[in-house]
Amino acid sequence: MKPIPVWGRFIALALALVLPLSGTSVAQQGETQQQRAQSQPGNNAPVWRDVRSGKEEYTSVKGRETGVLVQMYGETWRQLRNAWITPIGGWLVALIAAAIGVFHWRKGAVKLHSGPTGRLIERFTPLERYAHWVMGISFAILGVTGLIMWVGKYVLLPVIGYTLFAWLSQLSKHLHNFVGPLFVLSLLVFIVMYAKDNLPRGYDFRWFASAGGMFGGKHVASGRFNAGEKVWFWVGAVVLSLVVSATGLILNFPNFDQVRAVMIEANVVHLVSACAVMALSLGHIYMGTIGVDGAYESMRFGYVDEAWAKEHHEYWYKDVKSGKVKAATAAGQPGAPQAQH
Repeated sequence: MKPIPVWGRFIALALALVLPLSGTSVAQQGETQQQRAQSQPGNNAPVWRDVRSGKEEYTSVKGRETGVLVQMYGETWRQLRNAWITPIGGWLVALIAAAIGVFHWRKGAVKLHSGPTGRLIERFTPLERYAHWVMGISFAILGVTGLIMWVGKYVLLPVIGYTLFAWLSQLSKHLHNFVGPLFVLSLLVFIVMYAKDNLPRGYDFRWFASAGGMFGGKHVASGRFNAGEKVWFWVGAVVLSLVVSATGLILNFPNFDQVRAVMIEANVVHLVSACAVMALSLGHIYMGTIGVDGAYESMRFGYVDEAWAKEHHEYWYKDVKSGKVKAATAAGQPGAPQAQH
């Protein structure tokens, strides 16, 4: 029998030293766990490390992700929502509202340069007005209730207290959930009804170049809707509102077996797009109510005076007068037309 080489003896010695140490390490680890159970009986760190790992565990309720007790992606969502989306979005809406207030204080409403003629043109049919108001009112309800749930605990809670805020937030949640589908349906009808008159035209660029005559006071001709209204329609009503609607439906109907990651991502997209569309809507609401004299009456009653039509939408006015566009006419005031044709 050949003698064992020198290098073989070193390997054998190393194994003899390592193996006992490994066994001792395992034994010491077991002893450490036992000692922890006695010295720190409430320390469940090993259990919670296992729970928070995200792996499937046993559960008697069967379904997608039912075995995942804690999903760490949710903590990322919480930090993103509370540290970034809420403060940035909240301040964006507040600053735009303040800027509009300052603008109105300095400039006031846009008024007609000439007096009314008493001759009226129908700007919006009853069906068009109904579609607009259903969508607009549902949008306003969703906006207010969304803001209460979104930033209410930072703005309202310190003022009205826990009891009233709890009731208000619960009411907001139910209104938001039930009005949401109505908004989606009315939005689709609104888009189909108004898309044709909001298609871009060459003269829209001139409107942008002079900011609609807002600052220079110069008259800028436009079609039935000016370029600013078209931007609101395509960006606000079509793109952003459809994104808000799609993500809102995902959140509103979790019983379609969405996984939690999908719900979290939908919530983030919903918050960001809702913040953007609310910020844009402030400008549209301002111009359609107190920002331009006669704008609210046109959607409230459907009729505008010829002088108003010529000053604000000259190309549309000319199309109506030439017969290219069919529109009813009347005499009197927009709120009470006397003779209709």
